[in-house]
Amino acid sequence: MDLETLLSYEWGAMLPEFIILGVATLLSLIDLFMGKGKSRKPLAWLGIAGIILAIISLVSMTGTGVTSILFDTFRLDSFAIAFKLILLLGSLMVLLMAMDYEPKGGFGNRGEFYYLFLTGLLGAMIMSSSGDLITIFVGLELLSISSYILAGLRKNNQLSNESAMKYVINGSISTAILLFGMSYVYGLTGTTNLREILGLLGHLNSNNSIYIIGIALFMIFIGISFKLATAPFHMWAPDVYQGAPTPVAAFLSVVSKTAGFIILIRLIITIFVSVPSGDAEVPSFIYQVKDYIGFFAAVTMIVGNTVALRQRNVKRLLAYSSIAHAGYLLVAFATLSYFMFSAVWFYLLAYLFMNIGVFAILQVISSKSDSNDISQFAGLYKRSPVTAISLAILILSLAGIPGTAGFIGKMNIFLGAFMTQPAHYVLAGIMIATTVVSYFYYFGIFTQMFFRPAADQSEVKLPLGVLLVVIISVVGTIALGIFPSIAFDFLTTIEHFGDFIQ
Repeated sequence: MDLETLLSYEWGAMLPEFIILGVATLLSLIDLFMGKGKSRKPLAWLGIAGIILAIISLVSMTGTGVTSILFDTFRLDSFAIAFKLILLLGSLMVLLMAMDYEPKGGFGNRGEFYYLFLTGLLGAMIMSSSGDLITIFVGLELLSISSYILAGLRKNNQLSNESAMKYVINGSISTAILLFGMSYVYGLTGTTNLREILGLLGHLNSNNSIYIIGIALFMIFIGISFKLATAPFHMWAPDVYQGAPTPVAAFLSVVSKTAGFIILIRLIITIFVSVPSGDAEVPSFIYQVKDYIGFFAAVTMIVGNTVALRQRNVKRLLAYSSIAHAGYLLVAFATLSYFMFSAVWFYLLAYLFMNIGVFAILQVISSKSDSNDISQFAGLYKRSPVTAISLAILILSLAGIPGTAGFIGKMNIFLGAFMTQPAHYVLAGIMIATTVVSYFYYFGIFTQMFFRPAADQSEVKLPLGVLLVVIISVVGTIALGIFPSIAFDFLTTIEHFGDFIQ
């Protein structure tokens, strides 16, 4: 590639990524030359400023049309803008709560946390804009390797070490399986570009080729399922959430999960939607296998919600809750309704607000005792009524109670199950039943907050960063619950999701 070609690219399309990369590099250099005894909190404010700049630059790009650079390996389209916004907002909130994270035994090198966190975010953003199997894989590894290190950042904590080890092992296995599936796709088409693959796979006419593409889909779906923590590939999640520092667990539950659904859409929808099924009555191969995705969705909802009933450790409870929510989202993929993209996007946005808010309050409640037992919430209403009511609103949203963002998110997916022919009555029924089951463990926290006496009567004070996160979370949860059109109107301003395969 000569200099003239290099300069001809519209590098402005990568401005948000360049900002995050520049800030991460700057933070690593400052951390290197700072004295050992100096506070690293100012680094967090630099990171927050960088993310806000990236959000502003991203929003300014809305409505500019599709921009493709570097031989179509990087694309800025409506899909990328919409999902990057969720990634950046989630990262901003996690960084705010991380500033005040002071666990017993220390947090390790806080400077490392900030720039590794930003590199993980950068990997997720690259995945959002990927137009090629190689850039998807590079983005995935950048996110994964940063997350492995972040999970084990409390070097003197045994649970944190165990968490990092399990995450590395399971993550490596899933990456190998995913790569194996990608290699079949490359072997059949001879290209790694997603749009070229889309065109070539549409002309498959041999049963042997369709059989091989079926194996590829199976391997890719399993590899991504590990990342999403959907059953039966979820076993790592409770242990990793429990051992990882609380801000890292929040990052994994929201930002990392969003990234997982991004590659699920980029790979499954882009690659396999054009593959013929070999059956004249079924329009596409992906329609032929969607019942299997529905089976995974049902198992994930049942396992996540029923096992959560037995959890007393709130981090493990939130891990199983996260598994259950992944199951709800898979329902949208199983039904392939007309507004699947917008339903998934809205649900992930709502999940961002309600889940990070709960993690932020949990971080403060558990910091004194270094315990995440549910009894730590006992008497919270008497100790700090505003905090208890805020937590109650967020939990009601996770449970899907009307008037909250969580209700609208579930309702969109639920209605989507009836919009296709044939309608998915069984899947919708399982979704309702498991949602009712989730009330028991969510309302267990309610019982502790409002009806159990507190062992410690001292007031719970939220530090500035956590307070900001809780305010944003509660306002976002109520606003999207009462006026969901705010989010959907934003989607209309960035055209439509269909341009990511144009």
